[in-house]
Amino acid sequence: MSEIDIPNARVVHGNVLAGGQPSREHLYNAQEKGYRTIVNLRPEGEFEDFDEASAVDALGMRYVHIPVAGADDLNENNARRLHEALTEEEDALVMVHCASGNRVGALLACRARHMLSHDKEEALRLGQEAGLNPESPLFNVTLKVID
Repeated sequence: MSEIDIPNARVVHGNVLAGGQPSREHLYNAQEKGYRTIVNLRPEGEFEDFDEASAVDALGMRYVHIPVAGADDLNENNARRLHEALTEEEDALVMVHCASGNRVGALLACRARHMLSHDKEEALRLGQEAGLNPESPLFNVTLKVID
């Protein structure tokens, strides 16, 4: 898998790149390297440097928006939406991002627990590998959601 140099980039699940906000150039590089889907976890208004949805669409990739503004959005419904986005094209390269990768890790932990039936410890480990920061307040919220 070709890694794109987004902030805090981490390859997870073999075909998923998790991390922070990509630039236009990152999106272009992703398209050039065969990525098919970009999943944005940032809510409307949190990032306004460019219209990411339009940029992804213009590059011929699929854009999925699952806004995770904070603790209330870290839930089983959004984990299911992420799961669907990741399994729709199971072998395709997918980039999942937020601002730093912290929310990506949290939502991937919830997915691991609730959609993939991993035990709590394994789900948390996978979340941390994907960018969940143990120093973040979102860490404790994640613990509750996967309990």
